[in-house]
Formats: sequence, structure tokens, C-alpha cells
Amino acid sequence: MRLFLPFKVQLHLLVLTLFLSTLSSCAERETQSQTSAPPSQSTAEKTESSLSSQDAASWSIILTDPEESPQTSSPSSIGAPDSSPQAPASPSRLKPGKTGQPQKTKPQGQAAPKRNTRKQKVAFSRTPYAVIDEAKKDQFNVTGEQIFSNSTLPNHQVDFNEADLLAVLINVKTYFESHSQNDSTALREGILGTGGVTVQDIQDTLAFMINTLEQDIALQRPSRLKDPNFLNTHFQVVKWQPYNPQQPDQNQLRITKYAVFAHQGSRTKTAEFDTPIYQLKPEYAVDKFFQNYSKQEVLTGIYETGGKEQGKVTPLAYLTRQGLEDALLQGTILIRFGDGSSAYFNVDRNNGIAYVRGQPQREQKRYWYFKQVDAIKGYGPKTAKIAVRPGVTFAGDVLNIGLGKIIMLEHNTGGTQQLNMGVLADTGGAFLPNLYQLDFLAGVFPSHDQFKQHISTLPAYANAYILIKKKS
Repeated sequence: MRLFLPFKVQLHLLVLTLFLSTLSSCAERETQSQTSAPPSQSTAEKTESSLSSQDAASWSIILTDPEESPQTSSPSSIGAPDSSPQAPASPSRLKPGKTGQPQKTKPQGQAAPKRNTRKQKVAFSRTPYAVIDEAKKDQFNVTGEQIFSNSTLPNHQVDFNEADLLAVLINVKTYFESHSQNDSTALREGILGTGGVTVQDIQDTLAFMINTLEQDIALQRPSRLKDPNFLNTHFQVVKWQPYNPQQPDQNQLRITKYAVFAHQGSRTKTAEFDTPIYQLKPEYAVDKFFQNYSKQEVLTGIYETGGKEQGKVTPLAYLTRQGLEDALLQGTILIRFGDGSSAYFNVDRNNGIAYVRGQPQREQKRYWYFKQVDAIKGYGPKTAKIAVRPGVTFAGDVLNIGLGKIIMLEHNTGGTQQLNMGVLADTGGAFLPNLYQLDFLAGVFPSHDQFKQHISTLPAYANAYILIKKKS
């Protein structure tokens, strides 16, 4: 049942309501003046509507570390400095503060934050570094700034086989993790140590490259490691200035080439294959008797029937004399036997006589004993040698440059400048010490003629860079 109030009563009630409403509005305005006002509905709607799907993707690219989520963009844009379009902050990234208001964001037009792009320079000191030889004896002094300088990679095409590089990177990283604690050479920082570059920095570089390659291969896309912008963003680039006391004017690294040669051979001695490769028997090797004999003395037959050291070695196979010289020089040989089988053989231990640079190969007194292996082997003692692959492996001075360094060569091929990437994962007597040369593993060849034909297209000298992962 409705109640009908007198008109005067209704009028008084209306005046009272208006009065109370005015007091409430004043109180509300006073409260708002004491706090920051939230954006209006129209402003928020405008911000959200201006963020297109393309801008959102670009914003995600800028804020996402490629090491964590590289699939958010193409290789040319991820992590590359100033390569992604700038976009306004996404409303989804605004978080409420204590007063319930959005937190402050970067104004539009200001660069969004990037990770792993801090400019890091290696500060090479002028403190003398003692360059050592194979016997770990000091030979001469250099300073870090004589050999290395901070640089950037030129914007050239980068060439390497992704699967082969990944395999060598993994093998080198595994060697560090499993064997380096017992290998003083692998733990040497070398000349780069004068600039604060540690062995851990090299392991971090390997790990980052492995992670990047695995992601790119899984997504079946060109590797980001082939993008100079990506490399310059995520790696400190150090240029290597060759130091050659005999040729002080040399301004590029000399790039020699080595190979694995496939030779015909025999399991037994024949008229054609009369030169053995030997493996030391473990029970006799411990007293290092084999260090008493040069290559020439071994070839006189000291291990053969009636010889002075008969029974202390095992003949693994027989080659021609040239086949032996190739095996000794290259470190690995692929022998094809008459029954259709084949096997790799790699150097294992030497007689302790140093390789003499410039002396004819057959006059060298250095001699190696071999073992059968399942792949081409690079650096490492005895059974722990690193498995390497052609096209992405360099042999060099692991004592003074350091094992596992990522090498980039810049050279001219067919009138076009390009970059080639590989890993310092092998060494040899000719490189201890040697601060002006690298040896490139070119491949497996059936003859010297085919080898020479192949390497005729490769550079004899090149600019060389070393890549070191920047710290986050």
C-alpha cells in the first residue's frame, strides 16, 4: 500500500537529499586531490587500441631473451641492436601499485629494455705475457694489446654447416666438463687472460652457441649464428693481430689447410704396403722407452722380428712410405683395406722430439704411435681426444691462444667478402708456439691432387676474430 506524504514534507526531504549529496561530492573531490588520478576510460581504450598484433609481437621480441625464447622472431631481428620497431607498452604489463594505480612505464619513443646487449670491452693490459712452447718453457714475451683488440664483425655472409659445428661445439664442451680438470693445457687462459677472459667465459660461449643452434635446427630455420647483427649483439668480438717475429709486417693470419687422406693399406705386410703404423703395448709404454728412438730409427726395424725392441708394439696396419708420412703430418688417416673394410687411425703418443718448422717431412725425427678410432680426432691426450669435423675445425696454438675459442675468418671468395666460423679444437707441433697461423681441417680426400684442387679456392690469409659471449 503506497503512502502519500504532504507536499511540504516531500519538499523538505528533497532539499535534505540535495544537501547530503553536495557534501558527499566535496568529500570525494578532496580525497581524489590527495592521490594521483587514474587514467580515464578513453585513455586506456586508446592505448589498447593502438597496440596492433604486429606491435605486440615486436614488443615481445624486445623484452624476450633469445636464449630463452628465440622462436618469437626471425634471426635478423632477435637481439639485434636497433633492429626491432619500437612499440608502446602493453596494458597487460601494467601492474597495480599500492594505491591501485598503474605503475609507470617508459614513454613512447624511448627504447625498450634489451637483455644481453651491454657493451663489454676486453681491457687488454700492457703487462708482458710469457709465450710458452710445447715443453711449457718461456720463449718470448708479448702483451695482450699487441695481439688482440676490440672490434665488431663486418656485415658479410656467415658460412658454416650447422650440424657439423654443433657436433664439434658439443664435443669440446664435453671435454671441458669431463677432462679439463686433469689437463693443465685446457685450463690455460692464454693471452686473452690478460684481458680478463677466463676459461669459464669460453665454456659459457660454447653453451650459448649450442643452445642457439639446437633451437634453430629444431625449428628448421637458418641459424641466428649466421647473422652478423646477432653475433655483434651477443658476443664480444676480439680481432686477432698476427705476431710473427720472422715477418713483422704480416697483418693477416696465415691459413694453412690439413686433411685426412684415404689410403689403401693392408692388415699384413706386403711388397706394396711395407711400412707399418704401430700402437704401443700398455705394459711397455709406462717406462717411456719409445722416447729413445727417432722416426728414422723406428723405420730401420727395431720393432720387427729380431729387432732391439721386438714385441713392445702392435702393428695396426701397413701403408706405403708416403702413406705413413701423410698420417704423421695430418694426425689422422683413413685406411681402406682389400676386403672392403676401412678404419680411422689417429696419433696417440709421440717420442718427445719436437717438430722442426721448415725441415722436410721425411727428415723430421718426430714419430707418432697410433690407435684405431671411430672418427677424426683433434686435441686431447690418449683416449680423450675430441672428435672433430671438417669445415668447422681449426688447429692452432692451444697453449697461448686457448682451447675452444670460437674463430671467425673474414676473407674474399670469388670476389665476395664472407665470414667462416669454426672452433679451435686441434693442435700440432707446428703451432707450439705460433701466434700468426691457423690450420683449417678441409676434409677427407683420396689423393693430394684432389686436396690441392679443393684448397685452391680457400684463402691463404684472412682477418681473424674470436667471439666471446657477453655476460648478461
